[in-house]
Amino acid sequence: MSQVNVNIKEINEKIQSESSFVDLINIEMKKVIVGQQHLIDGLLIGLLSDGHILLEGVPGLAKTLAIKTISGIIDAKFNRIQFTPDLLPADLIGTMIYSQKKEEFQVKQGPIFGNFILADEINRSPAKVQSALLEAMQEKQVTIGVNSFKLPNPFLVMATQNPIEQEGTYPLPEAQTDRFLLKVVLDYPKKEEEALIIRENLGQNFPTANTILKPEDIVKARNVVKEVYMDEKIENYILDIVFATRYPERYKLEKYSSLINYGGSPRASISMAKAAKAYAFIKRRGYVIPEDVRAVCYDVMRHRIGLSYEAEAENITTEDIITGILDNVEVP
Repeated sequence: MSQVNVNIKEINEKIQSESSFVDLINIEMKKVIVGQQHLIDGLLIGLLSDGHILLEGVPGLAKTLAIKTISGIIDAKFNRIQFTPDLLPADLIGTMIYSQKKEEFQVKQGPIFGNFILADEINRSPAKVQSALLEAMQEKQVTIGVNSFKLPNPFLVMATQNPIEQEGTYPLPEAQTDRFLLKVVLDYPKKEEEALIIRENLGQNFPTANTILKPEDIVKARNVVKEVYMDEKIENYILDIVFATRYPERYKLEKYSSLINYGGSPRASISMAKAAKAYAFIKRRGYVIPEDVRAVCYDVMRHRIGLSYEAEAENITTEDIITGILDNVEVP
């Protein structure tokens, strides 16, 4: 047991020294983004876990500004793609163009070739575009003609969807939402935060963040995050939470059996473990505690639970179900 303790102490010291840049990113982000700490944490978890983020919130909550700012801090290539019903896969990944000078077809790469991709209003584009984005998200490559091209590293898709307008939208298929590590739901800022937002926007110079990192620093940090210690009890806690969405009756949650159509896939368990490790790293700790799992649980699970018609008729949300599961599953 003492050997494990020594190792944890070493890991903890290593993580504390390696995670110092997290505080610097937070300082730079807060120069531009007022409040929205949950969004900043979500972006950092996505970056450190090599996962994509789905953001839901009404327009004007600084979703675009946040990802643009973090890409500037990391000196990474940022591209914004506005998804519309007439968008074609070629508009996203690129196409083959005939060069008269060379008398051959040449590849013209699309805006997907960047480190940070903002897929704005992702649910406005048809299935063809969704499937092109799906390959990029999952395989970290795109296929143009007969050739496949690797995407840059790090590669992070942050997709936004507007929960209000449903006209002219295509709901994301379950296979695609499952590819997102987190689904972060944004709320309005507090009154004092909004007062500060007004002042900043009316000031002479809008604040900007400094570039303090390189993309390779993030790739290096990801390897360190993998070293964060996760006890078997924490692993079992994650499994219990995910299994409770599939077999509620095993966890004395029979009332949920008729409310859930399908539960979290094995990808949900992997995502929760990855996100919990990244959250511990952000908190500058070398080991995962149950509070880390609970902190990321809603964002990891809310888009992975399928609700039945009965649940929708009773106005029961996935958040209600996650709360019920967390209240009932035994904490290690």
